[in-house]
Amino acid sequence: MDKKQTDRESNEELDNEAREKLETLPSEAVGEDEIQRPQPADEPISPVDSQDLFQVIRHTVDRLEKDNTARGDLKILSRTLRELRYAFTVFRPYRRRRKVTIFGSARTQAEHPEYQSAVELGRRMAGHGWMVITGAGGGIMEAGHRGAGREASMGLNIMLPFEQSANPYIQGDPKLVTMKYFFTRKLMFVKECSGIVCLPGGFGTLDEALETLTLMQTGKQMMMPLVLLDAPDGDYWRDLGTFMDKQLLKAGMISPEDVRLYKITNSVEEAVDEILNFYCIYHSMRYVRDSLVFRLKEELSEGRLEQIREQFSDILVDGTYTQTNALPEEIGEPDLAHLPRLVFHFNRKAMGRLRMLIDFLNQSTAECPEDACGA
Repeated sequence: MDKKQTDRESNEELDNEAREKLETLPSEAVGEDEIQRPQPADEPISPVDSQDLFQVIRHTVDRLEKDNTARGDLKILSRTLRELRYAFTVFRPYRRRRKVTIFGSARTQAEHPEYQSAVELGRRMAGHGWMVITGAGGGIMEAGHRGAGREASMGLNIMLPFEQSANPYIQGDPKLVTMKYFFTRKLMFVKECSGIVCLPGGFGTLDEALETLTLMQTGKQMMMPLVLLDAPDGDYWRDLGTFMDKQLLKAGMISPEDVRLYKITNSVEEAVDEILNFYCIYHSMRYVRDSLVFRLKEELSEGRLEQIREQFSDILVDGTYTQTNALPEEIGEPDLAHLPRLVFHFNRKAMGRLRMLIDFLNQSTAECPEDACGA
């Protein structure tokens, strides 16, 4: 038996184990099939067969050779491709299980309140069937894995000359990936999760929080909950929020609705509620041609649909909001075919208002807490 066939059978075995595990998880922990999910959301839906893309990659490699590309540049490309291929392989068996990414300082000590908050956050999210992704180092990253436990933890470590060995809760686990480049690591952090929680940290944490905001504000990332979590008596993120209100919002560098793309809180319970409630009615989104398609967990009443048409007409290019069944172009995702759809021609720029629409949708059931959406 050759290695390719062995790898294929090993992947199939892991896929089957993960599929069986999904059947034991609460519904809030089950997302969409990552293999079928376009990245970013506005990539056109295409058949599962990807031979055309393999051909493009091979053609690009041929062009690199013909261009006499510098060896240093080739080393960057080669390492990037290998790192991402391996990371995709590690994450693949868990693609439908929802995950929360936790960012924060590697230097936070175990006795610190922020460490304890991260432990509690990891424990609570794992209790709901979610997995926890962290940078796999110490501090807040260790705390997230400690709370979630080894079975529910995934790690993305980074090669550094200091302070970044894997923590004992993920060390040696097959769900740990070690990467050389920050940009490939950050791609996996955001691509593979359904929510992000940032606790206080240094330059890296600020970079991760603000890059996530940028990706969502520009529509390059699927809409997801982003929570900036302080310790019970902390003011790290509150101070950043004050800065953004004073300097960015007041100067017109962001829109008033953009502040809805994140939530600042001192409560682990509020952080967990923010993440879970985001998927209360809303399930996922997809662009089909010019239309944005929301997949919903339950059908909207005519009264609720009319409220949406009245209160969110400002983000439409034309037409109105229509409730339908799965569109023909979504045939590649049979697991989601039963979900009702909300279809509309979104202007692709009012991302803060789009988040407000999701919040409004999630008020459609008594199980979701009421929240003034400002619409």
